[in-house]
Amino acid sequence: MAITSKYEKEFDTLLSDLEAVMDQQQAPADLRLMVLGNLATHIINHHIAPGQRKAIADKFAQVLTSSVDTQKGAH
Repeated sequence: MAITSKYEKEFDTLLSDLEAVMDQQQAPADLRLMVLGNLATHIINHHIAPGQRKAIADKFAQVLTSSVDTQKGAH
């Protein structure tokens, strides 16, 4: 997913921290995705105005779908 430049440093740090926690827990891909999905839902439901939630969720899903590379193998 795209990185907004004003958050680039914070993004890199947070992503690294989240990956480290999941690696430490040896979480498989399906569990990682479940946790991230639930976190995204929680953020939308608790930090976005009710009238904007559907639009934000739709845009998030659209950006996620467009950022998935279907040509390369798993890392």
